[in-house]
Amino acid sequence: MDDMNLTEETPNNPTRRNFIKGVIAAGAAVSSASYLFRTSAQGQQASAPGSVERLITLSVNGQERRVDVMKQETLAQTLRYKLGLTGTKLGCDRAECGACTVLVDDVPHYACSVLTHTVRTKKVMTIEGLASADGTLHPVQQGVVDEQGFQCAFCMPGFVMSAVGYLKTNPNPSREQLAHGVSGNLCRCQDYDKILTALMKGAEHLRGA
Repeated sequence: MDDMNLTEETPNNPTRRNFIKGVIAAGAAVSSASYLFRTSAQGQQASAPGSVERLITLSVNGQERRVDVMKQETLAQTLRYKLGLTGTKLGCDRAECGACTVLVDDVPHYACSVLTHTVRTKKVMTIEGLASADGTLHPVQQGVVDEQGFQCAFCMPGFVMSAVGYLKTNPNPSREQLAHGVSGNLCRCQDYDKILTALMKGAEHLRGA
């Protein structure tokens, strides 16, 4: 009768985010395994002239990450689908909206228009890498929180990365200068006034840091 007192643990309800992470992890494992199988089957043959090595090391957010990439694969695809860094958004996927903006050696780039294998010797920073190890937000991120500068916030990571890159060259911009600095980013909600207010607050925080 003691069995009647036993209770089953109810598993956590699956979430869309956990499902996506699981798919990403499974895909990365299969991709890496297939690469290793091909390598062992072919032996240590020298790469053909003009070929691109597939298993490469990337420096992303201060960490060395080994990843299997195709020669035509974009940095946005690698970050999102191979490394699970989904803060880099895919909007237009043709270098028009800026939602996928990341820093490459501290310079803003559209990740959808950068081939992954071209940044193997560079340092890549995504929105996930801005906060400090203890969870303290980057000053620009804090400015966004303070001013609630975005509505749907889909474009927010790209704007923040563009602003961070621009403020490295001009830490004390006028509102007009900062607007020009992030002009490569588009907001579908079109609330640019609030966005600029938030980014200006971030610049203020950055100068006081």
